[in-house]
Amino acid sequence: MTGADGGRIDDATIVIRDGVYDSVVAKAPPPAGARVIDAAGRTVTPGLMNADTHLGLVEVASLEETRDYAASGGPLGAAFDVEYALNPNSLLLPVALADGLTRAATSPTASSDPAFLGMGAVLRIQPGAETLDRAKAAMYASVGGLEIKQNGGSRSAQWQLMRNAFAEAKTYAPPKSGAGAPRDQVQNVLNIAALHAMLEARMPLAVRAARESDIRQAVALADDYRLPLIVLGGAEAWRCADLLAAHKAAVVLDPEANLPWTFDELGARSDSAALLARAGVTIAFSVSGNTIYLSHNAGVAAREGAGLAVADGLPYAQALQALTVNPARIFGIADHYGSMARGLDADLVVWNGDPLEPASAPDVVFVRGVQASRITRQTLLRDRYAPQHAQDRWPPAYRP
Repeated sequence: MTGADGGRIDDATIVIRDGVYDSVVAKAPPPAGARVIDAAGRTVTPGLMNADTHLGLVEVASLEETRDYAASGGPLGAAFDVEYALNPNSLLLPVALADGLTRAATSPTASSDPAFLGMGAVLRIQPGAETLDRAKAAMYASVGGLEIKQNGGSRSAQWQLMRNAFAEAKTYAPPKSGAGAPRDQVQNVLNIAALHAMLEARMPLAVRAARESDIRQAVALADDYRLPLIVLGGAEAWRCADLLAAHKAAVVLDPEANLPWTFDELGARSDSAALLARAGVTIAFSVSGNTIYLSHNAGVAAREGAGLAVADGLPYAQALQALTVNPARIFGIADHYGSMARGLDADLVVWNGDPLEPASAPDVVFVRGVQASRITRQTLLRDRYAPQHAQDRWPPAYRP
């Protein structure tokens, strides 16, 4: 399953050379002298991507000192950038990789600014220190829901503050030596500078919103400032699917969100992915009903969600694209990742079953043409304390 428009190739020969795809064709012999992995009868897909996680920013969600996805104090709002806190040695990254996840968008969740949360990044999940794939991948904001009290007290205030921030950024000029921002500006100079750079670069605006009215406001705001729009959550996005498609807005949705957690989500329905895709909206997946799905279980949860979307009417090939090429396009990395096309990074997974079935697992995972280890802290603990060791005379550290 190539992840691209070509779709499925039976009896494929996939050639990787120098870390990228060289060719993907049917019934071809392997090149002379190549290392060969026989995956006969197996399903092979690009490495998967979860479009909204906390990977690299959290270790134990219940311990505040291990959470780096929020800026709860100080002057940072739009200027808060998660890239500086990414931990390539996080114990959660090998777990995600062992689940077939080779890329992930990681996002901020809070700041002291009622208008913006900050800037997210895209991770390349691989061993070593070079895990940052794309910095400043999107500017995040959150409207409505349970956060209204912290963010202006009303969704009207939130939208006004966002529009005012963009207006201030549009007229921003770097201060001269010894000069600061004008005293009547709501945003400080750090946040205005970040928003100014965002407008200049046409960085995507990622708005976490569930209610239809807020999604329509997000479309209008992005249209006014000619910004690519990503709707996160979007429980009621299906109600305005044609509008989103017309404005080329993307939706990162939770296929498991079929019941309302707040009054903003009264229109939640299990077939929203199918309805959005049918209207021509670019969709991607993240399961956000529990914070553990954004970190510890980010791989298996995304696959399970995609499988549920298929059960509720989304074509299988489109569900796989929502885990590969679609998030790559949404976050601007499709020039090197997302499908099995010649010259793209050879992120690849050989599965022991249906990849959208949570009981399946990867047999082999490649990241940029390098076979990844599937050893995690969990597998080490499993082997160390396996039942066959129950009668051992020696504790684990002293076993031969």
